[in-house]
Amino acid sequence: MRNIYQSSSLCASLLLLCFTTGCSAQIDTEQHNKAVAAASNSPQSLQSYQVHAIADFNEPWAFVELPNGQLLITEKAGKLKLFNPKTHQILDVQAVPRVAYGGQGGLGDVVLDPDFQQNQFIYLSYAESGMGGYGAVVIRAKLLLDVKSAPKLTQIQRIWQQTPKVSGQGHYAHRMQFGADGKLWISSGERQKFEPAQDLKGNLGKILRLNADGTSPRDNPFQQHGEIAKQVWSLGHRNPLGMAFDAKGQLWVAEMGPKGGDELNVIVKGENYGYPLVSNGDHYNGLPIPDHATRPEFKAPVLDWTPVISPSSLIFYTGDVFPQWKDKALLGGLSSQAIIVVDTHTKPVQEIQRLPMGQRIRGLLQAKDGNIWVIEDGKSARLLKLTAK
Repeated sequence: MRNIYQSSSLCASLLLLCFTTGCSAQIDTEQHNKAVAAASNSPQSLQSYQVHAIADFNEPWAFVELPNGQLLITEKAGKLKLFNPKTHQILDVQAVPRVAYGGQGGLGDVVLDPDFQQNQFIYLSYAESGMGGYGAVVIRAKLLLDVKSAPKLTQIQRIWQQTPKVSGQGHYAHRMQFGADGKLWISSGERQKFEPAQDLKGNLGKILRLNADGTSPRDNPFQQHGEIAKQVWSLGHRNPLGMAFDAKGQLWVAEMGPKGGDELNVIVKGENYGYPLVSNGDHYNGLPIPDHATRPEFKAPVLDWTPVISPSSLIFYTGDVFPQWKDKALLGGLSSQAIIVVDTHTKPVQEIQRLPMGQRIRGLLQAKDGNIWVIEDGKSARLLKLTAK
């Protein structure tokens, strides 16, 4: 039997709770947090917080805070919204490219250029249709915020695309992050096709590192494997939907496993993370996949979850409003309907708190004031704000 959190003591605690309380496989969050605390022998108390509902959006997928405190929020069907938290005014940003909406596809992530205050560039990822099927693309565009007219995108430039396009509308991933070195990192899902995650002739199932204009840096690890491979930093990924740098500049990725085995990974240059050859989950049809432990040549996750949490997003909290979460990883959970807090400094890495949200959580964002913005998943999804209690 696989460990639930790579911790036999935690597994035993959870099983004991089930035995003594008669719970089903879905342990309630209060019991879960007690089990986590008991297993970790952690002296720290759970962080208290308050949840405030702020506004509603239609299938929001990602968001980012502008220097003026307003939020840019993507909606999956193809709308980019500008939200003012002070006035609650919501405006449509004009000239957003048409997206292929359906399944898991649509308008995806949004990030600011590191020099946004000087150049006003933003980056958007989205799904498109074309020869061969569907695939994700990334564009760079200038965001005009003229108070005399509606916000608008101009100077739109296509800088990256998933290769090849394939049938189906799942596992795009297409999360983005800028590193401290100004490089653009993109997560590319394997599009539910399995083998492309191991094929360097394409960029599916990979973590990619690009220059801000979409070109490939010369110090990426696969320079001798063709032009597409020059984009690749690591391979063997399934559906990496969470991506964030910690305070030391280390990149972490949270990705959905198959039937079991959701993963939190430390991303290392040139490493192969093994999918679909290994996983700590199994295929949905019940066929087993060899565990990571059977193939030590592949990089194993530092933490994995069975039952799954369905990670949608990832941040590292660096503020002071929530001291118990300082320098901790926070993951949005879809099927778990929770925010999962992970201490990445412990050995082994471990979950330390789970916040029950009652809805699927799509995204997390640390506000400049240290509070945390949260977006739910689906239609009529709420924008929430976590504050200190």
